[in-house]
Amino acid sequence: MATAVTRKGQVTIPKPLRDRLGLSVGSLVSFEMSEAGDVVVMRAETARPDSRFARFRGMVQGGMSTDEIMALTRGED
Repeated sequence: MATAVTRKGQVTIPKPLRDRLGLSVGSLVSFEMSEAGDVVVMRAETARPDSRFARFRGMVQGGMSTDEIMALTRGED
């Protein structure tokens, strides 16, 4: 399989490889170079958070309501 490099340095990963790696829109991939000089493309192990708040999902405990949490965040009494 061959693919062309665009002016922006981008390439399209062929569908059979995307399917085999389980890649979909938004998937992260990593690139490594072997000692022989071959480039190895792998599915990245960690996913990038959807937003700057994604890593905090599910961390709040104690039964606070959304309004109470927002008031606390804003410094309201």
